[in-house]
Amino acid sequence: MRKKISSEEKYKVVRQILRGEISQRYAAEIVGVHWSSVQTWMRLYESEGAAALERNGRNRGYSAETKQAAVQEYLAGKGSLSTVCKKYHIRANVTLRRWIKVYNAHGRFTSKRSGGSYMRTSRKTTQDERLKIAKDCLENGRDYGAMALKYQVSYQQARTWTLRYEEQGEAGLEDRRGKRKATQEPRTELERLQIENERLKHALYMAEMERDLLKKLEEVERRDPSHK
Repeated sequence: MRKKISSEEKYKVVRQILRGEISQRYAAEIVGVHWSSVQTWMRLYESEGAAALERNGRNRGYSAETKQAAVQEYLAGKGSLSTVCKKYHIRANVTLRRWIKVYNAHGRFTSKRSGGSYMRTSRKTTQDERLKIAKDCLENGRDYGAMALKYQVSYQQARTWTLRYEEQGEAGLEDRRGKRKATQEPRTELERLQIENERLKHALYMAEMERDLLKKLEEVERRDPSHK
């Protein structure tokens, strides 16, 4: 069970750390929490003051714009989890990690009355559409989020198609769902080996089927006197 720490205890620990009396890890040992919690307290205090250490302030809501800006800044390599959280007054690194996961899957946040968000879902596309999106994305600095909004697809779709096009060309954008691998044309050396393996497995299966059929025919002939 997570230990509850009062705002007074948090404030005391933060002040001791700022005065150089104890380290963050030692402070965590003293109060019995993970040291990342102490890091969070430090960030909150430095960015918002002592009032930010109150427990009832943890249910703070964030706008879709804030979520989008924070995630894009982190993904662009402009700061660590902690520095981005401090800049946007995000109360915990885990919150930003959760937003990143959502953004990587869907590419956008849209506020709702409930305080949550909905994300754009994947949609069916043609190969020509996927090619157009991949080329546009490469020409515009790999801005997957912008491409997702522009073409009404998910962030993950835009990212996957761009990477496949870059690595495999137009063949990488083919929709091969429902097609048996042994009948496909290879796009990479790994796919060539996988397809060859599937073809060998299929050939072995057919040979075994033929062998079993011949055995059954021989057995029938032995039992039928008319074949003697």
